[in-house]
Amino acid sequence: MTPDSLRTEDEVVLVDEQDRAIGAMGKLQAHLEGKLHRAFSIFLFDASGRLLLQRRADTKYHSAGLWTNTCCSHPRPGESVDQAALRRLQEEMGISTALTEQFSFTYRAELENGLIEHELDHVLFGAWSGPPDPDPAEVSEWRYADADDLEEEMRLRPERYTFWLRACWPRVRQLIRAEPT
Repeated sequence: MTPDSLRTEDEVVLVDEQDRAIGAMGKLQAHLEGKLHRAFSIFLFDASGRLLLQRRADTKYHSAGLWTNTCCSHPRPGESVDQAALRRLQEEMGISTALTEQFSFTYRAELENGLIEHELDHVLFGAWSGPPDPDPAEVSEWRYADADDLEEEMRLRPERYTFWLRACWPRVRQLIRAEPT
């Protein structure tokens, strides 16, 4: 890996409220300053409609040890959301599957360690019914969850789940309820 590829890998795309790229910044610096940047969240559902969840590795620099959706990350400068989502799903969970963007939303949350998550998050859905092969540096454990059970767990123990999962869950739930069975 060259120094340039290391630099690019650690950068996020800064955007305006209309998701137009306005620059790039180091990922950690963007989270320290609370700069709006592009992100994505992937939700994979099995044949029974259960969501594949991951628990973030305890070594992650924010939201460590929390349960979240199947995969989430940031596109690199010059990389589309679709390209980045497929790349990170493979790197993080060992999964290759088709993804379809469903919606996007913007959120801002103050996290531990003085970090601020301020993202324009693209939400993508896909199908996967097998076990993943996660990277242990990214994921400490995984499980499939029924939507009703997950909703109840998040209501009773919100501190166990990432802010972004809780923020977008109502819209995700609305979409999966609307899907024909």
